[in-house]
Formats: sequence, C-alpha cells, structure tokens
Amino acid sequence: MHYSEIMIRYGELSTKGKNRMYFINRLKNNIKHVLSVFPEIRVTADRDRAHVYLNGCDYLPVAESLKEIFGIQAFSPVYKAEKDVELLKKNVQELMLSIYQKGMTFKITSKRSDHSFELDSRELNQIMGAAVFAAIPDIQAQMKNPDINLTIEIREEAAYLSYENIKGAGGLPVGTSGKGMLMLSGGIDSPVAGYLALKRGVAIEAVHFASPPYTSPGALKKAQDLARKLTKFGGSIQFIEVPFTEIQEEIKEKVPEAYLMTLTRRFMLRITDRIRQERSGQVIITGESLGQVASQTLESMQAINAVTSTPVIRPLVTMDKLEIIEMAQKIDTFNLSIQPFEDCCTVFAPDRPKTHPKIKNVEQYEKRLDVEGLIERALSGLVISSISSQSENDEIDELLDSLL
Repeated sequence: MHYSEIMIRYGELSTKGKNRMYFINRLKNNIKHVLSVFPEIRVTADRDRAHVYLNGCDYLPVAESLKEIFGIQAFSPVYKAEKDVELLKKNVQELMLSIYQKGMTFKITSKRSDHSFELDSRELNQIMGAAVFAAIPDIQAQMKNPDINLTIEIREEAAYLSYENIKGAGGLPVGTSGKGMLMLSGGIDSPVAGYLALKRGVAIEAVHFASPPYTSPGALKKAQDLARKLTKFGGSIQFIEVPFTEIQEEIKEKVPEAYLMTLTRRFMLRITDRIRQERSGQVIITGESLGQVASQTLESMQAINAVTSTPVIRPLVTMDKLEIIEMAQKIDTFNLSIQPFEDCCTVFAPDRPKTHPKIKNVEQYEKRLDVEGLIERALSGLVISSISSQSENDEIDELLDSLL
C-alpha cells in the first residue's frame, strides 16, 4: 500500500468561530504556495481539515515541508482503500502487520461520512478490530492512549486508513494577522524575529539596507538567502533593498561618533516606516533584544523609536543571545547569519557608542543633515524583488556564488 494523501488538522483555528473559513482558506493558499514545487499535488480544505492529494508524489519531502507551515496542528499520511468490507479487512490486516511490534496495543477509530455505506462507525470498529485479532492473536486492545490508533474514514469516493499523527508548527496561517515590514540585516537576530512574527500570522516584507562599496554583494545575497529560509513557513516574501550609502556617509561626516549608531537607526526606522505606508503594512518588526548592544538599551530604543508612531514589534526583546541562537539553529538560519559579510549595522560602527542618548542632542545633530532629501533619494532607489523557495532558486544561487 502507498500513501495517497495527507490529512491535515487545524488546531488553534478551531476557536475562530464565524471567521474560521477565512483562516482555513488562507492556510490552504499558504500550503499551495509552499508545495508549489510539487506540481502533481492537489490541496483542498473544509471546516474540519485539509487534504493534500499526493497523486504519486513522494510523501517524505512533502511531509518535511508541511512540518514548517504555520496554522497546522498535526497531519497524518493516509492510505486509500476500496469500500468493500472484505477488501477493507485485508487492508487493515496488512497495514497492522506491517507496523505491529510485540507488546503493542491498538484501537480502531472509525468515521463514516458516506451514510450509504453498509456499516456504521460502531460496526466498523467491531468488525475491523476482529480482523486485527485474527491476524495478530497476541495483540491487546486499549481505548486510552494505545500504541496504534488505526483510523478508518469512509467517504463518498473511497475508504481511507491512517495511523500516524505528526506534529505541525502550530501558530496561525501567515497573512491572517496583517502585514509587517521586517528590518532584515544579515545577523542572527532579525531572521528569528521574522520567524516569530510569521508564527502569529503576520505576513512579512523584508527591508534590507545596503551601503556599497562598504557592504559587499555577498552581504546582500546573505540577506536574500535568509529571507528565502523564511519562505518555507508561509510562501514567497518581497525583498526590499534600500540604498543607504549616502546617508551613512553624511552621518559619518557631520555627527559626533558616539551618536552615529543612534542617528543611523533613526534613519532606518523612518525609511522603513515610509515603505510601510506605501505598501500598506501595519507594523514594523525588528530583531532587537534588550541590552544586547548599545543601540538596544531602553534609552536608545526610546530615542530611535521617537521618529515614528507606528507600532514597532520586538519579538526577541526579552530573550538572551543563547536562546536566540538556539532558535536560529532550529529554523536553519544560524549558519547563514554567521557568514563573514559586514552589513550596514557594522559599517562605521563607533568604538564607544552612546548607550544613553538624549533625544534633544539627537535632534540637534539631525539639524546638520538634509533629513527629508536623504530619505527621498534613498526611497527613489529601492530595488524590490520576490524571494521564493530555495528549490526554485538553486541555479540562480549557484551562478551568484560563482561571481562573488
């Protein structure tokens, strides 16, 4: 017997009441996006569960992709069988013999959505349970927490058997909680912040600041690859490259060194907020963790945040570095993040940055700069691209690797 489909359970979506189908339809579209690299697959969804029809596709890579999609509580690979009682008994026996190990307990859980079928759920449980005892006389039945829970579902078109229950990523389908702009550097923290925002249903667009020639093509590609890592959790991501060289050079020339980082971050936040307005985002997401670096003290955050009234979400704010690294390793961004390419945050970084900047001083120093003109010129040079799944971009990545 070969797997014919994967049955998906929703989990948290069951609490969504009248809005439930909105969440389910978004999840279905996200599953289609992530599984688009498997063209033979078909995806459907109803109020109770979603179904991924394999149509001959290899189960294992599809299952690995499903494990990463937010909104899925659990899923089960399913075997298709004919709706004939004798054939169904043989299929149940064959399946149980293939998975049974000495000492295991079992139960049969039946569901009949096709009410024209000759047996109801109780009768199915009894007859199929008897077939298991006939094939494996030593097996024990157990109604609570058995080792094997063999489920049998009778639908209009066929019968379906399953016994595995694989844990999903949980959370909410990406896009059901609105859209945010992720300030994506090349470091360890910001991809993890993006991951946590995605888990709560926030669709993200990645805003990355590049300062050539101070930052290299390798740094840009690293940021794009980090964004690509995040696509497996909910589909493609818009990547927005901001030219930042002129702004950083102006700050370096006209502002005291201790305040370089504060003013640089204020410009980044202003530009990200303008992009958010243009692209109908609702929040800004950063990878800041309280006290980790000079620009992430409460005083620095206050001075930087003063340039916008837009909510700034900091998913990592209470996490320490070891916790963040552990999560980066879990989502497979850590090894990319530690590649030795400098990003904007390390360009012109002062030896002794101000950890408790005063807003009145910051505003005074900004008067030396053409703030609006610098922002407008940066916005006029945006480069926007769509980042899709890794498998669709392998050839492009190999070409870029050969050029760097």
